[in-house]
Amino acid sequence: MGATPAKPDYGIDAPGVIRSLFLIGALALLASPFVPPLRLSHVIFVFRSMFLGIGVVCIAEGILMILYARYGKLWHRDRMLHRVTWRGDERVLDVGTGAGLLMIGAAKRLTTGRATGIDPWSKADLAGNARERTLRNAEIEGVQEKVEVLDGDTTSIKFPDASFDVVVSNLCLHNILTKEGRDQACREIVRVLKPGGQLVISDFINTRRYEQVFRDSGIVLQPGATFWRSTFPPLRVINGKKPGAASD
Repeated sequence: MGATPAKPDYGIDAPGVIRSLFLIGALALLASPFVPPLRLSHVIFVFRSMFLGIGVVCIAEGILMILYARYGKLWHRDRMLHRVTWRGDERVLDVGTGAGLLMIGAAKRLTTGRATGIDPWSKADLAGNARERTLRNAEIEGVQEKVEVLDGDTTSIKFPDASFDVVVSNLCLHNILTKEGRDQACREIVRVLKPGGQLVISDFINTRRYEQVFRDSGIVLQPGATFWRSTFPPLRVINGKKPGAASD
C-alpha cells in the first residue's frame, strides 16, 4: 500500500482566543455547583444557572471556531474566490496570507498568472504561522510554481502602484491595532490594485469602516453578504472594483 497523500494544513485561527474560551468555559462549569442562589427584591437570580450558561456558551464558541478552521474556511474561501471572474492570467495579492488559504485557492484558478502572499507571520493570529508552512501547503496543492510568499506589512505594501489584478484578504485587517492603521491598510490595497481590478475582503468586525475607506478611495462596491452557516465568527465579504480599464 502506498503512503497516504499529505494534506495541506491551514491552521487554527486565534489559538489564544480558543484556549481562553475553553478555560473560561471549564472554570464556569466547575464553579456552577458551588454558587448559591441569591434573593434580591423578591427576585431570585440563580447564579448557578448563569455560570452553567456561560460555560456552555464559551465551550460551544471554541468548538465552532475549531470547526470553521478545519472545514468552514475552505468553503468560505471558495465563496470568496467565486466572486472573481477569472481569466487565468491575473496577478493576485493575498494580504495576510497566513498558511496560504486564499493565495493557494487563487493559484489553482490561474494558468499563466501568479499569486503572491504577504504576512508578518504572527503566531497569535494563526497557530504555527510561518512562511515555510505556507510554501509546504503550496507544494502539497501542486501550485508552488505559481506562488510567491513574502514578509509584508499590510500598512505599507512593498509593491508599486497598480501591481495586481485581484487583491484578497481574510480575517487579517482586524489584527491591526489602530483605526488609523486599518484605514491605511485599506488605502494600500486600493493603491496596489490595477484600474479595473477587483478586491475581495472578508472580516468579522470593522467591515463597515473598511467599506467607507474603500469607497472614499474610489472603489465601486458590490453588494456584500454575511455567511452565518459555515463561519464562526460570522464573516462579511466586501467585494469591489477599481474604476478604469483593465490593463493587460
